[in-house]
Amino acid sequence: MLETPKNLTRNILLGMLFGFLTGALFFYVNVFPDNLTDFLTKYVFNLGSAIFINLLKLLIVPLVFFSLVSGISSLTSMKSLGNITFKTIGLYLGTTAIAVSLSLIIGSIFKPGSGYSSNIAPPENLPQGQGIYETILDIFPSNIIEAMANNQMLAVVFFSILFGLALNKTNHLTNNFSESFEKFNTVFMQLVLMIISFAPIGVFCLIGKFVITDGLDIFQEAFKYVLLLILVLVIHAFITYSFILKIFTNLNIFTFFGKMKDVAIFAFSTSSSAATIPVTLKTVQDDLGVNKNVSSFVVPVGATINMDGTAIMQGMATIFIAQMSGIDLTFFQYIQVVILAVVTSIGTAAVPSAGTITLVIILQQFGLPLEAIGIILAVDRILDMLRTSVNVTGDAAVACIVANSEGLLDKNLFNK
Repeated sequence: MLETPKNLTRNILLGMLFGFLTGALFFYVNVFPDNLTDFLTKYVFNLGSAIFINLLKLLIVPLVFFSLVSGISSLTSMKSLGNITFKTIGLYLGTTAIAVSLSLIIGSIFKPGSGYSSNIAPPENLPQGQGIYETILDIFPSNIIEAMANNQMLAVVFFSILFGLALNKTNHLTNNFSESFEKFNTVFMQLVLMIISFAPIGVFCLIGKFVITDGLDIFQEAFKYVLLLILVLVIHAFITYSFILKIFTNLNIFTFFGKMKDVAIFAFSTSSSAATIPVTLKTVQDDLGVNKNVSSFVVPVGATINMDGTAIMQGMATIFIAQMSGIDLTFFQYIQVVILAVVTSIGTAAVPSAGTITLVIILQQFGLPLEAIGIILAVDRILDMLRTSVNVTGDAAVACIVANSEGLLDKNLFNK
């Protein structure tokens, strides 16, 4: 088994701490010349974080492709693939519904928007998304090379499944060609380890870039909203996922979260489920004991459609904006918010700023002021980092549940 770099968690946390302190020092203490601050921002924080993210993204498509092809080509029953697909999508949509419902309940109790006023200007350009029709069509690419170049993960997953099925049916004619894909998969997993060994430096740059650019003063503008949103994210991550893991697998919850801490920190620093795919796959397979036949499908699909953290933001933001506008939403409208959040979690999956796009749809549905999105975006930077950590934790939880139901979870490795 490939070995993870030693003391990785400690070193990543140190990188986060030093990045925060360095960024805060230059942002709040005005004793440094502007040239030095500009140099540090551009050539250390911005450049370092961009290189680190690019290295992670570099591995996404080949790692998903080789992992999924090697897994599908080794399946003895195609029925198993259908079961995995049905359970995965059902669990992701179910946890998204729970997430937004939880957010709406807590928001309606503690009322983050009551007595709120702000002069934050609305965003100049709201992002434009695509509908469910376009998203479904994108699953079936006309040019797989273009889809891979654009990181269209649902299209890559679809093509990988087709290729794996074809390889499975022709393995006896190609002198077990599938073994070559297994070897490629091992090589790319080693590449993941090589890149994450630089994670402390990358995390230092990512956190420093955030703090030196924006500071933390903005959170005073919507403190109660921020506080409640963080509360719901924590509840969903540690209670909802613990509950479904215990119900469906009876696994040790502390072991699960202990092994997921590196992935959560990665996700927090990158703010991208997609960029975290290589690390998530490595942890889910090698530490949690999920068979690659399951993980190679569940994790990439989760990075694309699992939007629990975003759904929590949408629910809380809707409550927040409605309350600050003096509008009382009815119970039926709450149900509509849940349905919209679940449906659009697929419809906006491949679009940047998917959470904001879905929020626009919800606000328009209920006649709420779109200019209030400016308040949400102003405090959304670090909240997006937290949401991503919740999302990847959900990906791993669903992978464990699906693998356990298919008899493809190595519990000895999980408990090791």
